[in-house]
Amino acid sequence: MDDKEKIWSYEFERSKGLEAGQLLLSEPFMLDENFRRTVVLVCEHNDENGTVGLIVNKPINLRLNDVVEDFPPFKGKLFLGGPVGTDTLQFLHSRGDEIEGSVKLNEGLYWGGNFEQLKLIIQSGKMKPAEIRFFLGYSGWGIGQLAQEMKDNSWIVTKATDKHIFKIPHEDIWRETMKEMGGVYNTMAGYPENPALN
Repeated sequence: MDDKEKIWSYEFERSKGLEAGQLLLSEPFMLDENFRRTVVLVCEHNDENGTVGLIVNKPINLRLNDVVEDFPPFKGKLFLGGPVGTDTLQFLHSRGDEIEGSVKLNEGLYWGGNFEQLKLIIQSGKMKPAEIRFFLGYSGWGIGQLAQEMKDNSWIVTKATDKHIFKIPHEDIWRETMKEMGGVYNTMAGYPENPALN
């Protein structure tokens, strides 16, 4: 077994323990336009519903106030969370102690919660754009579907932190997270998107 096979074997084993609060980094040469060079934050993963995640590094050319009526003025970016349910709005934030119904994914990183409460907090000026991210749509996998993709070497798994979501510029998340993992992943971070250029 060569080094690359060992890495993917290791990643597949790690995927068996996949849980909410982890990141999925697309393999360097993934061809799927929806997920090429993406970083997906896993928000839910179980044997009943499969997996739900949000792509955290694909901003779209719209503002939140363009798509949500009666929302307080807000300057934060809007991201494409995935190709499923693009008429739905998801959000990640760091204020789980103030927004009821928030799901804690990791320290300082929460998913969803009471939307009306969120609007009031934003209207009062008590939440900065750096503390929240909004997403249209989400990424979803049926039961066993993601495990198969892991077996096919499509994803690399690592733990998410609030830094990945709120502090690293979105265009750098994939590369910087690969570098953080070190070793061969650091090498992968430098791969060109077009394998013909490698």
